[in-house]
Amino acid sequence: MPVFWLVLILLALSVAGFFLGRQRALASVGGNSKNLHSLPNYYGHNVALSGLVPALGILVIWLLAQPFFIDGRVSGLIPDSVIPESSSRGLVMSDVRRVAEGLDIVVASGGMTPAEVRALDAETTDVRAELGKLGVALGSDVRPEVLNAAQAYRSLSSTGKTAMTFVVALVAALGFAYAYSKTHKDFRARNVVEQGVLGLLIFAASLAILTTVGIVLSMFFETINFFGLHNWTDFFFGATWAPNFRGDSELSILPLIWGTLYISVIALLVAVPIGLFAAIYLSEYANNAVRSFAKPLLEILAGIPTIVYGLFALLTVGPMLVRFFGQGDNGILGVEWMAGATSVLTAGVVMGIMLIPFVSSLSDDIINAVPQAMRDGSLGLGATKSETIRQVVVPAALPGIVGAVLLAASRAIGETMIVVMGAGAIAKFSVNPLESMTTITTRIVSQLTGDTDFASPETLVAFALGLTLFVITLGLNVLALAIVRKYREQYD
Repeated sequence: MPVFWLVLILLALSVAGFFLGRQRALASVGGNSKNLHSLPNYYGHNVALSGLVPALGILVIWLLAQPFFIDGRVSGLIPDSVIPESSSRGLVMSDVRRVAEGLDIVVASGGMTPAEVRALDAETTDVRAELGKLGVALGSDVRPEVLNAAQAYRSLSSTGKTAMTFVVALVAALGFAYAYSKTHKDFRARNVVEQGVLGLLIFAASLAILTTVGIVLSMFFETINFFGLHNWTDFFFGATWAPNFRGDSELSILPLIWGTLYISVIALLVAVPIGLFAAIYLSEYANNAVRSFAKPLLEILAGIPTIVYGLFALLTVGPMLVRFFGQGDNGILGVEWMAGATSVLTAGVVMGIMLIPFVSSLSDDIINAVPQAMRDGSLGLGATKSETIRQVVVPAALPGIVGAVLLAASRAIGETMIVVMGAGAIAKFSVNPLESMTTITTRIVSQLTGDTDFASPETLVAFALGLTLFVITLGLNVLALAIVRKYREQYD
């Protein structure tokens, strides 16, 4: 049974459980709800949740675990002798899944019966051609071992779906029946429902933490595999980034860290002054009409997709900078320092524009949190408005402003699309902002693009880069929170 229909059935059972549970509770007291321990709806909610939540939990776990189980079983059916030297078992398994999906499409469209699919033999039949006639395109010829593995994959998937449907339906029915049987006037339905909802809320709150831990562990173990294949001293202390997939790559992170920090610093030099001045104007000088119009308009910048910023960098800012610095005698400045539209300055300026709302919005909220009594006291002592802002308001809000700047820096360090389209892809040490450079995030994308072998250091290095980037951004976030907590003022 498709998962969509199974979920609909569970929802229908839950709705029915609500009304049946409520009705049974009222029937146990002759329709007088005052004799019930809890309100009638609590009894209905108990039956509904008992039939829905455990079944949905098992369904989600099953859907997550089944692919790993099937991949492990099917992968063992592929002999090492059929795996090319230039490929890996993971790539062969991708072919297996692709063929299995093609066979599923053929069966679903009625092109072949399940028996005809099971009877396919790659040694006597051109499987790729046969499926092509039925509208399923495969990238290459299907070897016998791949076809056998694909048929096993389909069989295990079908068996798994059938078993999943049975188990989920059984759990839903048992939960429904147990809760329905416990429904009577003395049952503490409200306590049970509230405890169940509390458990769901705790699980939802823990999910973000568990997801973060899972991400870190997945990167950590792959990073260990990388350092088992590549010297860690070259990664942390080398000076060259030159992956070549021939076994003699130089994979130093230092040029990438330099490019990342260089672009981020330029972005902050653009975003912090503009964002801070905008926040001061909106909070201290602008009237309500201007503020209600300008603040949402400024925050629209935060909602623009980064790919749009990348296109803006590539098509507008880059050519504009080339007009100034890269046209020789024909240029505005008469110099030729910039060879192309991609450069550190291009990406930094556009990224700074993207970060303006991060700085301005947070700084505006922090400045507005400074009590009006401090402003009135300064003005009462004879200070002007500008002196009050410089000597009272900004110093009082400075810890929060610093935290906002550090959070914006974390956002800049993790940016990818603007760097890909605006800064280039050259990893090197240079202080010239008009040259092309690259960042850690760009290299992660590059190393994991295409058909990659996850047993090679040139691919596994992406996980080491990702873990390093995670540590850097986590450190900045922790520093920002520490600064805010240490120096923030408590106002009554």
